[in-house]
Amino acid sequence: MSWKATSYTKMPLFGNTFSPKKTPPRKSASLSNLHTLDRSTREIELGLEYGAPVMNIGGQSLKFEDGQWITESGGNASSKEVQKLKKRNLQLEEENNLLKLKIELLLDMLSETTAESHLMQKELDDMKSHYKPKK
Repeated sequence: MSWKATSYTKMPLFGNTFSPKKTPPRKSASLSNLHTLDRSTREIELGLEYGAPVMNIGGQSLKFEDGQWITESGGNASSKEVQKLKKRNLQLEEENNLLKLKIELLLDMLSETTAESHLMQKELDDMKSHYKPKK
Protein backbone atom coordinates (compact mmCIF):
# COMPACT_ATOMS: atom_id res chain seq x y z
CA MET A 1 0.00 0.00 0.00
CA SER A 2 1.52 3.17 -1.13
CA TRP A 3 -1.27 5.45 -0.02
CA LYS A 4 -0.02 8.49 1.88
CA ALA A 5 -1.84 10.53 4.47
CA THR A 6 -0.58 13.75 2.92
CA SER A 7 -2.43 13.24 -0.40
CA TYR A 8 -5.74 12.87 1.47
CA THR A 9 -5.36 16.21 3.29
CA LYS A 10 -4.73 18.12 0.04
CA MET A 11 -8.20 17.37 -1.35
CA PRO A 12 -10.64 19.58 0.54
CA LEU A 13 -14.26 18.54 0.53
CA PHE A 14 -15.92 21.97 -0.16
CA GLY A 15 -13.03 24.05 -1.38
CA ASN A 16 -10.99 26.62 0.45
CA THR A 17 -13.20 29.72 0.10
CA PHE A 18 -16.89 30.45 -0.38
CA SER A 19 -17.43 32.49 -3.55
CA PRO A 20 -21.04 32.84 -4.73
CA LYS A 21 -21.81 33.80 -8.30
CA LYS A 22 -22.33 37.49 -8.78
CA THR A 23 -25.77 38.59 -9.94
CA PRO A 24 -25.93 40.78 -13.01
CA PRO A 25 -26.85 44.43 -12.35
CA ARG A 26 -30.51 45.37 -12.77
CA LYS A 27 -31.66 47.50 -15.61
CA SER A 28 -32.42 51.01 -14.48
CA ALA A 29 -35.39 51.51 -16.82
CA SER A 30 -38.74 50.12 -15.73
CA LEU A 31 -40.50 47.58 -17.88
CA SER A 32 -43.75 49.48 -17.32
CA ASN A 33 -44.66 52.51 -19.38
CA LEU A 34 -46.79 54.04 -16.60
CA HIS A 35 -44.05 56.50 -15.75
CA THR A 36 -44.42 58.07 -19.18
CA LEU A 37 -48.14 58.81 -18.64
CA ASP A 38 -49.38 62.12 -17.27
CA ARG A 39 -50.69 62.33 -13.70
CA SER A 40 -54.43 62.17 -14.41
CA THR A 41 -54.05 59.10 -16.64
CA ARG A 42 -51.88 57.40 -14.01
CA GLU A 43 -54.49 58.12 -11.31
CA ILE A 44 -57.19 56.56 -13.46
CA GLU A 45 -55.03 53.56 -14.41
CA LEU A 46 -53.83 52.90 -10.86
CA GLY A 47 -57.14 53.67 -9.19
CA LEU A 48 -55.93 56.62 -7.12
CA GLU A 49 -59.04 58.69 -7.86
CA TYR A 50 -61.72 57.35 -5.55
CA GLY A 51 -64.67 59.65 -6.17
CA ALA A 52 -67.71 59.90 -3.92
CA PRO A 53 -68.80 56.81 -1.92
CA VAL A 54 -71.76 55.00 -3.47
CA MET A 55 -73.99 52.30 -1.98
CA ASN A 56 -77.06 50.38 -3.06
CA ILE A 57 -79.83 49.77 -0.52
CA GLY A 58 -83.09 48.15 -1.45
CA GLY A 59 -82.54 48.70 -5.16
CA GLN A 60 -81.94 52.42 -4.63
CA SER A 61 -78.49 53.81 -5.37
CA LEU A 62 -77.19 56.47 -2.97
CA LYS A 63 -74.16 58.76 -3.35
CA PHE A 64 -72.44 60.73 -0.53
CA GLU A 65 -71.94 64.35 -1.58
CA ASP A 66 -71.36 67.47 0.51
CA GLY A 67 -72.02 65.62 3.78
CA GLN A 68 -75.37 64.12 2.72
CA TRP A 69 -76.57 60.93 1.06
CA ILE A 70 -78.28 61.77 -2.23
CA THR A 71 -80.15 59.37 -4.51
CA GLU A 72 -78.29 59.02 -7.79
CA SER A 73 -81.35 58.23 -9.88
CA GLY A 74 -83.43 61.02 -8.42
CA GLY A 75 -85.01 58.51 -6.05
CA ASN A 76 -88.28 56.63 -5.97
CA ALA A 77 -89.80 58.97 -3.39
CA SER A 78 -92.06 61.64 -4.86
CA SER A 79 -92.04 65.22 -3.62
CA LYS A 80 -95.49 64.52 -2.10
CA GLU A 81 -94.02 61.72 0.02
CA VAL A 82 -91.10 63.93 1.05
CA GLN A 83 -93.48 66.68 2.17
CA LYS A 84 -95.54 64.12 4.09
CA LEU A 85 -92.40 62.82 5.85
CA LYS A 86 -91.24 66.35 6.70
CA LYS A 87 -94.67 67.14 8.17
CA ARG A 88 -94.62 63.93 10.24
CA ASN A 89 -91.09 64.73 11.42
CA LEU A 90 -92.21 68.19 12.56
CA GLN A 91 -95.20 66.68 14.42
CA LEU A 92 -92.93 64.20 16.21
CA GLU A 93 -90.49 66.96 17.20
CA GLU A 94 -93.34 69.02 18.65
CA GLU A 95 -94.68 66.00 20.52
CA ASN A 96 -91.21 65.29 21.87
CA ASN A 97 -90.85 68.88 23.11
CA LEU A 98 -94.28 68.69 24.80
CA LEU A 99 -93.35 65.43 26.54
CA LYS A 100 -90.08 66.94 27.78
CA LEU A 101 -92.03 69.89 29.19
CA LYS A 102 -94.47 67.55 30.94
CA ILE A 103 -91.61 65.58 32.49
CA GLU A 104 -90.06 68.79 33.84
CA LEU A 105 -93.43 69.85 35.27
CA LEU A 106 -93.96 66.47 36.94
CA LEU A 107 -90.45 66.55 38.45
CA ASP A 108 -91.11 70.04 39.84
CA MET A 109 -94.40 68.85 41.34
CA LEU A 110 -92.69 65.80 42.86
CA SER A 111 -89.96 67.98 44.37
CA GLU A 112 -92.52 70.34 45.87
CA THR A 113 -94.59 67.49 47.32
CA THR A 114 -91.49 65.82 48.75
CA ALA A 115 -90.38 69.08 50.38
CA GLU A 116 -93.85 69.61 51.90
CA SER A 117 -93.89 66.02 53.17
CA HIS A 118 -90.49 66.47 54.86
CA LEU A 119 -91.65 69.74 56.40
CA MET A 120 -94.85 68.14 57.76
CA GLN A 121 -92.89 65.18 59.13
CA LYS A 122 -90.53 67.58 60.92
CA GLU A 123 -93.47 69.50 62.41
CA LEU A 124 -95.06 66.21 63.54
CA ASP A 125 -91.80 65.08 65.16
CA ASP A 126 -91.49 68.48 66.92
CA MET A 127 -95.07 68.25 68.22
CA LYS A 128 -94.50 64.69 69.48
CA SER A 129 -91.38 65.73 71.32
CA HIS A 130 -93.16 68.78 72.78
CA TYR A 131 -96.19 66.88 74.14
CA LYS A 132 -94.36 63.89 75.53
CA PRO A 133 -95.32 63.22 79.11
CA LYS A 134 -92.55 64.33 81.39
CA LYS A 135 -91.41 61.87 83.97
